[in-house]
Amino acid sequence: MTTKTISSRANTQDAITAGAGILRLEPCWVPRTFMIPGRRLKLHPDDIYALGGHRGGINERWFSSTTHASNGPGTPEDEGLSYVRAGSGKRTLFKALVDEAGDLLLGSMIMQRDGGWNLLCKFFDNLGPIPHHLHQSDAVAALVGQKGKPEAYYFPPQYNQIENAFPYTFMGLEPGTTKDDVRRCLADWNKGDNGILNFSRAFRLQPGSGWQINPGILHAPGSLVTYEPQVNSDVFAMFQSVVDGRIVPRNLLTKDVPPEHHNNLDFLVGMLDWDANVNPEFARTNRVFPTRIHSAEQEQSLGYAEKWICYGTPWYSAKELTVFPKRTVAIRDGAAYGLILTQGHGTIGKHTVSTPSMIRFGEMTEDELFVTATTAAEGVKIQNLSETDPLVMLKHFGPGNPDMVIK
Repeated sequence: MTTKTISSRANTQDAITAGAGILRLEPCWVPRTFMIPGRRLKLHPDDIYALGGHRGGINERWFSSTTHASNGPGTPEDEGLSYVRAGSGKRTLFKALVDEAGDLLLGSMIMQRDGGWNLLCKFFDNLGPIPHHLHQSDAVAALVGQKGKPEAYYFPPQYNQIENAFPYTFMGLEPGTTKDDVRRCLADWNKGDNGILNFSRAFRLQPGSGWQINPGILHAPGSLVTYEPQVNSDVFAMFQSVVDGRIVPRNLLTKDVPPEHHNNLDFLVGMLDWDANVNPEFARTNRVFPTRIHSAEQEQSLGYAEKWICYGTPWYSAKELTVFPKRTVAIRDGAAYGLILTQGHGTIGKHTVSTPSMIRFGEMTEDELFVTATTAAEGVKIQNLSETDPLVMLKHFGPGNPDMVIK
C-alpha cells in the first residue's frame, strides 16, 4: 500500500468516479493521555496502546475528518485526519481532496460559503467520565487562531450493551452558583480535587437519545460510547482538577487560552456562557430525542426507517438509517455526508459494506464511507443482504443541510 497526494482536479474526479460518487475511508484512531479507553470501539485488545503508552490509549475513532488532533507535543502531522482508500490500495488524505476540489465533493455553494468540510464527527469511548470542561466560543478560540466548538451527542444502542463505570454526565452548573464559586475552584487546582462537580448536576445517559452542548457550557461526558457530530475544531479547557482519582494537568485548562491569560482567573471564568450553564431548565433545553421521518406504516412499505438524531442547529445534523432485512432502497439527501455502519452488512452504491466485530490497528474495514453531494441528491442504492439482521448506519452532515428538521 502506498500513500498518494492528489494534486489536481482531474485526479480528484478520477477518485470520485472510481467509487461512483462514494469514497471509502480508513479507520482513523485517536488517543488521549488523560482518559482510560472503554474498549468498545472494536479495536483489538492488543492494539489499545498501539501508539505507545506515552501517547495514551486509543479511545476515539474520527470519521471523514479534515481536523488535526490537538494532542500536544509529539502528535503526528496526520493524527485525526481521515484517509481515502482506493480499490488499488492507494490512499490519500480526505483533507487533500477537499482542499484541491471540494466543490466536487461538497458542491460549489458549500465551498463558497464554508470553504471546506466544516464538520468533525467521532465515536468516543471511555471507562469512566471525562473531566468537567468546556469548548470555547468563536470569539475566545479566535484569540489562539482556532474555531469555537459546539457539539452534539447520540448514544448508539449497538455500541452500548455495556454501560461501563459511570453512565451519567455532569452538565452545566446548579442554579444559584456564582462566578466566585467557580473562580475558587480554579484557584484550588493544585490542592487536589477542586470541587467543581459540587456545583453541577449529573444526568443519566439513555441509549438511543442525545444532547446538544453549545460553546461555553461545562460538561463531563459519562461512560457510554458516544457518536459526536461537532464543528471541526479540537479546542477545550478542562475545569476539573481530579477525575476518577487521576490528576488533570493544569495545562489542559489553558491549552487553548492566550499565554497572558493563563493565570487570569477572571478571564478563564469569563469563557463560560453563564446563562446557559445555570439554566434551570437545562434538560428541556439541551436534551435531544430522535425524530422519525416516516410513520411506522410508511416505513414497512418503504423498506427502511430513518430518524433525525441531531437537528435544529446551524452547525451540523445527523440521521440514523435502518434498512430492513432483504430490502433494497434508494435514499436521497440534500447534502454530502459521511457514514459509519453500526450493524449488519450489504452494499451501498457499488461498495460492499459490513460491520466489523474486531479491528486490528492499521487494518482496513468496510464500515465507513463518504457520499458526495451530487450522488446524495441523485439517490444512493442500499441493499441489505441479510435474511435477519437490520443494516444500520449513522449519517453526519455539515452545516446548512436543507432537509434538516427544526427543533
